[in-house]
Amino acid sequence: MLHSTMLDITPSDPSLTTNRDAQRANDRDCMTEATHTDHDEPGATAAPVEHVSLSDPEFKTQLAQVIPHLRAFGRSLSGSRDLADDLVQETLLKAWAARKRFQAGTNMRAWTFIILRNLYLSQMRRARFKGEWDDLVADRLLAAPASQDRHVELADMQRALLHLPQPQREALILVGAGGFAYEEAAEICQVAVGTIKSRVARGRVALEALMSEGQLPSRRSTSLNEDGRTALDTIMGEVDDLSRER
Repeated sequence: MLHSTMLDITPSDPSLTTNRDAQRANDRDCMTEATHTDHDEPGATAAPVEHVSLSDPEFKTQLAQVIPHLRAFGRSLSGSRDLADDLVQETLLKAWAARKRFQAGTNMRAWTFIILRNLYLSQMRRARFKGEWDDLVADRLLAAPASQDRHVELADMQRALLHLPQPQREALILVGAGGFAYEEAAEICQVAVGTIKSRVARGRVALEALMSEGQLPSRRSTSLNEDGRTALDTIMGEVDDLSRER
């Protein structure tokens, strides 16, 4: 069993941070390289791709680097810090147990996001009523005190996200907070790219309505001046930083 302190492992070397767009393109190439075959020559048979696993130290290093992203994804999905930490810890356990099946050079973040997402959906299926689960999460959010002003707007957005259908919420979290390309989000959710784009578009419209038309009760004494899309971009950009705070 992994100790809860493992959740606090984060990469400390600034050189580990790379340009998001360049990394995203490289990740897509890595994720698809092993599955695409060459059809340029008629009758050609693609050679089987050799499976290469990471060493245990290499796997642990890469796994540690994605923990902050897993925590942000888990918290955004569940709306609860406690539930998110449980999801992340179980994800780490499952990832470690399956480490020899992970292909070296592919996207560790996307691979672990799939594990966490499946765990979350399993929890949802085990709940007797999805609405009851969402109500419990919403109550937990409403009862959680905001110690700093910058947390308040994030809490409003989290509560708004919980009012969206789960597929739209998931797509927005992956593309907005997770920074995944549409193609990567589609692979994680196991749907077509067009479906992800549609869910993101509809989710943004619904969030804008919730945030700007007063359909969601807010704890703020003043009204929001930003429209839903601007607020989403601003708040989602802070999710990774906020997820590190305990």
